[in-house]
Amino acid sequence: MILTTTETVPGREITQALGISRGSTVRARNIGRDIFAGLKNLVGGEIHEYTKLQAEAREQSLQRMVADAQKLGADAIVNVRITTSMIMQGASEIMAYGTAVKLR
Repeated sequence: MILTTTETVPGREITQALGISRGSTVRARNIGRDIFAGLKNLVGGEIHEYTKLQAEAREQSLQRMVADAQKLGADAIVNVRITTSMIMQGASEIMAYGTAVKLR
């Protein structure tokens, strides 16, 4: 599956737009990470536990978006975007979305 943030796939012609493809996940922090993050906050720097949590959530959202596009019979997803929103204190939704297309 070709993924691109642009409107086209270089060197390929889009023959059909199949619709929006999306994938999302909701992730929550856990107490162990929160304790370590609180300590890290005192000295500054990157909070690696949260960075890893967000990276895993983004990958899962992208995988779910690709699976959604495959159900539509897509060859590619164009205009791929990733967004996040807070669901409640300590829990966020990460959503990946784009336009599923057929290519020549």
